[in-house]
Amino acid sequence: MQEENRTEVLENEEQELSELLQIRRDKLADLRRQGIDPFLETVFDQTHWSEDIKENFEQLEGTTVRVAGRLMSKRGMGKVLFCDLADRKGKIQLYARLDDMDADEYERFTKFDIADIVGAEGEVFRTKRGEISVKVKTIKLLAKSLRPLPEKYHGLKDTDLRYRMRYLDLITNPDVRNTFYTRSKIINTLRNSMIRRGYLEVETPVLHNHATNAAARPFRTHHNTLDIDMVLRVELELHLKRLIVGGFERVFEIGRIFRNEGMSPKHNPEFTMMEMYAAYTDYHGMMELCESLYSEVAQEVLGSNKLVYQGVEIDLSTPWRRMTMIEAVREYAGVDFDKIQTDEEAKAVADEHGIHYEDEHKRGDIINLFFEEYAEDKLIQPTFICDYPIEISPLAKKTKYDPRLTERFELFIYGREMGNAFTELNDPIDQRERFIEQAMKKCIEGEFEIDEDFVMAMEYGMPPTGGMGLGVDRMVMLFTDSPSIRDVLLFPTMKPLG
Repeated sequence: MQEENRTEVLENEEQELSELLQIRRDKLADLRRQGIDPFLETVFDQTHWSEDIKENFEQLEGTTVRVAGRLMSKRGMGKVLFCDLADRKGKIQLYARLDDMDADEYERFTKFDIADIVGAEGEVFRTKRGEISVKVKTIKLLAKSLRPLPEKYHGLKDTDLRYRMRYLDLITNPDVRNTFYTRSKIINTLRNSMIRRGYLEVETPVLHNHATNAAARPFRTHHNTLDIDMVLRVELELHLKRLIVGGFERVFEIGRIFRNEGMSPKHNPEFTMMEMYAAYTDYHGMMELCESLYSEVAQEVLGSNKLVYQGVEIDLSTPWRRMTMIEAVREYAGVDFDKIQTDEEAKAVADEHGIHYEDEHKRGDIINLFFEEYAEDKLIQPTFICDYPIEISPLAKKTKYDPRLTERFELFIYGREMGNAFTELNDPIDQRERFIEQAMKKCIEGEFEIDEDFVMAMEYGMPPTGGMGLGVDRMVMLFTDSPSIRDVLLFPTMKPLG
């Protein structure tokens, strides 16, 4: 019985929508019979935007302005109409009175629908109720909306539908628009900060000949003209380091990365990274740069180094906590890997703690498994986890105090990895050996090939270099208090319907 009622409701909604669609098309046909076609309109000389008018009311009161945007509400009848006009900066009220307008134009305006795109000219004033408005003298339909906005114009609520129909989400949910304005501001701040520090912004290929990161599964494609298989890039690193070899001492790129892996609130198959490389510095220099970039973004976006993410206060004030991975495992798991020297000992302690590992895993791999199990989600305030095992850091230089560890750090905030950095390995012989070891691990899956050209580039001499990659999407999530990566991607990857 309940299912029958639901079916009946859906059928009624579909019938109602069909009738609304026909009414709007009939209105368009009527306009065209009058010789008016809104879809033939082109330029409208917009002079002001909603928030500009409100912020500068004292200077603009009594002056004539031209505004344009989407009708989001409409009320009144007879000789007076009130409408809310939404543009890229916000909303402003339109006040239209028959006595102030051409009668035929006013009559046409009364038949405009919510979601229509209009351009209006009128005088800035304040209503008796104190609302800053535009008293309309003329109004023109610039595009006819042939579909009503969802849920009687109160906003798109269904999460899946919001992601699939982002254009409706942006129309009906101002907070969503603000998220993407903030995203743009964050990226611009990052870019300007890097340029100010003397970094050169570059663009590197999206299509690669090799899968150059054994920890990431690539998307594969085929180039018809060259008749070769190619992959979408899973990192920006190796091409940027070629440029360091070539003499560009400071480079960065903000670019799209593609990984054919799982999806979650923290992962999307395509995402945005900013990677940067600087000659003659190391991972300590990258830590300082990372702190500075986050601080500059915080001041630009929030005006403060403190923010609240998912109900938890995060303090970005520097300096941030620094600890090695072994120290983190000791603190949070109670296991001291400084006292565990062999692979066999490491596997034995993993067995004791119920940590699953693969047969080929070594001591360094198991240190990382302990870290992921016990420590990672505890790192709420900004923390640099340093000195990663060599087994999971094939592109990082070994530490001077222990050749089993590397000069690598990852930044964690709210239990999430937000960035990854190395003192870059610049020994081509060591690099080749590590690539070979990676390839042997992955050869059964056929996912990894040695990038011989990169190794050859290193053989010409690569200066000491520090490099870092920052997850732009996760940074935006943090600064906009967004729980899912899909909330900060305009068009997240979605499975097709049907």
